[in-house]
Amino acid sequence: MQEALRLEGVQSITWVDEAFIFDEPLVDLISRLKPDVVVKGKEHELGNNSELAILEEYGGTLLFSSGETTFSSLDLIKKEFQLLDTHSINLPHEYLLRHQLNSDRLIELLRQFSTIKVCVIGDLIIDEYITCEPLGMSQEDPTIVVMPIDSTRFIGGAGIVAAHAAGLGATVQFISVTGKDASRDYAVESLAAAGVKAQLLVDDSRPTTLKQRFRSKGKSLLRVSHLHQGAISAALQKKFIKVMGQALDGADLLVFSDFNYGCLPQPLVDQLVEMAKSRGVMVAADSQSSSQVGDISRFKGMNLITPTEREARISTRNREDGLVVLAEQLRQQSGAQNVLLKLGEEGLLVHADSAAGDSWLTDRVGALNSAAKDVAGAGDSLLIASAMTLACGGTIWEAACLGSLAAAVQVGRVGNTPLRTEELVRELM
Repeated sequence: MQEALRLEGVQSITWVDEAFIFDEPLVDLISRLKPDVVVKGKEHELGNNSELAILEEYGGTLLFSSGETTFSSLDLIKKEFQLLDTHSINLPHEYLLRHQLNSDRLIELLRQFSTIKVCVIGDLIIDEYITCEPLGMSQEDPTIVVMPIDSTRFIGGAGIVAAHAAGLGATVQFISVTGKDASRDYAVESLAAAGVKAQLLVDDSRPTTLKQRFRSKGKSLLRVSHLHQGAISAALQKKFIKVMGQALDGADLLVFSDFNYGCLPQPLVDQLVEMAKSRGVMVAADSQSSSQVGDISRFKGMNLITPTEREARISTRNREDGLVVLAEQLRQQSGAQNVLLKLGEEGLLVHADSAAGDSWLTDRVGALNSAAKDVAGAGDSLLIASAMTLACGGTIWEAACLGSLAAAVQVGRVGNTPLRTEELVRELM
């Protein structure tokens, strides 16, 4: 059993073309295969290595290694950020039946994403995942000691919302504020690679927001945030207005992705909403509350808002009422047409505009991925996919379904990788 497990581990490394267990003499195997390099355990270095003579005959090399997992498993660690596991995704069949939805219609809506122009504004974040090897407990104090062995960065915050929209086919313009640092340079390069036209205004008084996650064995050990939460200056707000005046021309959808780090002060939000509505642009918003800071209801008159239950309760100061009452109170307080209330592993509460004339005003969509690998990007995926569905003429029920599916796909991998239309289509076929 131990040999079989070891063989499976070696076979899973992408650089390995073939792995097998042999029962013939090593000298005979080397004579037959003639490998360029033979690697043996460090314990054999001072012993009698009979295969050395054969290797020297044809120019092969004999190396010795301790086989430390820090290096041999690095390829497996990187795979965690690249592989998408969709085996645990299941469509909400009863929900689809209740609202007479079918896969063909949902795929048609996904294909229409390529016909719209989307403008995203909000806090740009760089997410850095630092993979560590645990070394043990410190002898000086009760502190866990780790050794960083790999680092992977992703675009996050409002930036990944824009990248998702581009990955799903839309023409995307992204406006945000950054510091003048290496994180900004990475953002510029990554957003361009994702197909996003980005205008990143520089604020010398703040760093580009960087969030680091120290991980080991697939679990987060510690998070460190490098950020500045003060509101941007009035002068910078004027620059935003000028840039947005051009960006909104011909746009179909404006998305606010707010993390309460100062990019979207209230006077700027109010003016941008007015500009969008005067042009007939659909508007959607999400405002994440890291503590007690944040108020999704400050985004007035949205076609769609997507708060968590906790964010809704912070905004309404309602700690007692049930979810339906809470969603309606928030809808009235914000003037939003539709509310998608995110419930984490319990899925989504859909609260629709009563003016729509639909017999359904509230419904639930369960979480579609039963084995999430990283839930960090679920809300961003839900926000953009559901908002784009509405912008393409879909109903709130279709928007909730495609938003939930986008979130299910995104949490099937570690880190924020932009969604692709075919990933969602594949799950609907």
